[in-house]
Amino acid sequence: MTNLEYIKEMFLLQQKLNDDTNGLDWENGYTKNGKIINWKRCIYMECAELIDSFNWKHWKDIEKPINWENAFIEIVDIWHFVMSLALEDCKINRNKSIDRLSRDITDIQGFEDFTKEPCNIDNANSMEIINDVENIIHETTGFKVDIYNSLIQNYFALSLKCGVNLSILYKYYIGKNVLNGFRQDHGYKEGTYKKVWNGEEDNVVMVSFLEDEIIGFDELYNKLEVAYKKLN
Repeated sequence: MTNLEYIKEMFLLQQKLNDDTNGLDWENGYTKNGKIINWKRCIYMECAELIDSFNWKHWKDIEKPINWENAFIEIVDIWHFVMSLALEDCKINRNKSIDRLSRDITDIQGFEDFTKEPCNIDNANSMEIINDVENIIHETTGFKVDIYNSLIQNYFALSLKCGVNLSILYKYYIGKNVLNGFRQDHGYKEGTYKKVWNGEEDNVVMVSFLEDEIIGFDELYNKLEVAYKKLN
């Protein structure tokens, strides 16, 4: 796949997930159940969860190692909501297709670097990464946000520092997209879904399947189905 195709497929999948979860015309700011949608809030709340992957507390567990597994998941979760914000903006303010949006993303400064090797996480500076995350929080808590020339550009830079480039993001995004659909199919919105599977969060189970081998959308869904049916 080309870099453009990676981006386009993720946006197409996100559009479908949002349509299925929130109903058509969610871009107008409401779900099919009348619930207000605030993608900026989604972004900064996930950013806060990303910060918790790092040993930032000065009073507790001061030698605790970075939880990179969780950091990768949070990076992908943030991307879900960044894409959703961009899709909303495209339909409401720009009247652009996903094809055009995807090309615009590849033209953003920093995208070419995002397609190359990510930083070595063994040399990661936790405080520098946290500062970068807080910059994104600052951007998304204001009234306006520059989605393309600031937010997404900063997201790419942050992801690289966390060891995630375009190909890694795509792999984890596909996995999380499948899991999100699986959750919705199994009572997530109704509150009946079991998120902890025999002592492990479903995110961790999903990642373990991805690490075993390269598998497709349907195969990953089926693996989740089998594992879920075995829950106590």
